Amino acid sequence: MKRFFSCVLAVSMMGSLVACSGSESKNFTVSYDDIATGDVSSGVSVHDPSILEVDGTYYIYGSHMTAAKSTDLLNWESIADGYMKTNPVYGQIYDVKDKAFAYSGSKDSIIKTDDGGTHVWAPDVIYNETTGLYYMYYCTTSTFNASNLCFGTSTSPEGPFEWQGALIYSGFTSKNIDATDVLDYVDEDYAKKHYIKGGAYNYEDYPNAIDPTVFYDKDGRMWMVYGSWSGGIYLLELDPETGLVIHPKADEANNVDVYFGKKLLGGGHISIEGPYIMYDEATDYYYLFVSYGGLTSNGGYQIRVFRSKTVDGEYVDMKGAFPEKSALHENFGLKLSGNYKLPSLDKAYMATGHNSAFVDSDNKVYVIYHTRFNDGTENHSPRVHQMLMNAEGWPCELPYQTQGETVSDTGYDKADVVGRYFVVNQGTDISSDIANPRIIYLNKDGSVEGVDVKGSWSMTDGSYYMNITIGDKEFSGVFCAMKDEAGTDVFTFSAVGDNESLWGVKYN
Repeated sequence: MKRFFSCVLAVSMMGSLVACSGSESKNFTVSYDDIATGDVSSGVSVHDPSILEVDGTYYIYGSHMTAAKSTDLLNWESIADGYMKTNPVYGQIYDVKDKAFAYSGSKDSIIKTDDGGTHVWAPDVIYNETTGLYYMYYCTTSTFNASNLCFGTSTSPEGPFEWQGALIYSGFTSKNIDATDVLDYVDEDYAKKHYIKGGAYNYEDYPNAIDPTVFYDKDGRMWMVYGSWSGGIYLLELDPETGLVIHPKADEANNVDVYFGKKLLGGGHISIEGPYIMYDEATDYYYLFVSYGGLTSNGGYQIRVFRSKTVDGEYVDMKGAFPEKSALHENFGLKLSGNYKLPSLDKAYMATGHNSAFVDSDNKVYVIYHTRFNDGTENHSPRVHQMLMNAEGWPCELPYQTQGETVSDTGYDKADVVGRYFVVNQGTDISSDIANPRIIYLNKDGSVEGVDVKGSWSMTDGSYYMNITIGDKEFSGVFCAMKDEAGTDVFTFSAVGDNESLWGVKYN
């Protein structure tokens, strides 16, 4: 009993498990001494990466006019690198700066930027099957809520994208609403009652017009989801013939605004941004990904996911809920990834967020995001992880970035599964805390043990599905053999439950 309490005290003080002498010869020590570390880095910095696949080449487009391409989702080549006049992908924006930045995003705009500079954030590119062109949707932005969604077209995914026009405005006031198109869709009385309070923009109820992503639903209709902090996440249908917004009829009972569209979740200026909707035919669900927290390395940035059977919601988490205005939102949404440390990583991954996602031609499902590191800098790099859907249709992100792994459809032998695992639980907090690994054992008899850990596990014959219970929490997930970031073969599991993600890594 004395030895037991010594272990518990060590866990609480150090945040990880330590060895306890006499622990039935099992080693619960967290040590990386015998594990190689690697730097499977992308070689580029693309913030808020949005993915597009074209004939076997993958493109990611990011904030601050960056872009890169790859043929393996691992090694990336930069094709656009920042606010340069010669930027080959985005450069045409400067040729029409009097239009692209007329409302926001530069020192010449109506709404002056905080720093007098140029701001182009969070682009998303889609191939328009109707027009045969690539459409880039992006935002120019100024203050914390004064932004303008715009779009451009190109015959190539590498641009240049020719500016076509502005779509949605936010952050306007009673003095400059005439510089927007808002009054083309609502009258002045409606605008003053809903969009403007005390002469200023009602940002707690209506969105910041940034972070657009565009997708087709299963019926071939085109949609744009957008929004950040402020009044939450919104959805609008697009006309594929023109790329323009189709403004809906107002329906306040169902949170549909004639100008901004359908409100999906959030509001009250809580941290929620970077929305991305992916439809998965295999599960017949639409998955809405968002990011919580602040985007700096210590800001608690993280990925959450909700799902719906219909494109316009409602989108709910594993508990059947979603954050409404001013909610304590850390309690809502399945947390896929936050801050964590795993074997083979020479430093912890921090602020893993603002993702895109897609189903590849081989039906593999991927999540793409940027990560920072606990190295005292704000440097960032894109990462791509494969996701496997569990038996209930919830995404389980594999612990390491993809290196071409393919899960066994017929499952794995029990001998491959049992053993000692480094395990992290992503939790649901929004903080700078790092999810450090603990040691647990999956035993042959179906039990789970570790320091101050008891539970059970099982696997489904003929599939890669698994279940694990730790304490009173049940997780449903998947097994998969893959490589860590040093290129070492490892066996992993990823499971989700109670809006938490549990990752395990086993070395043979």
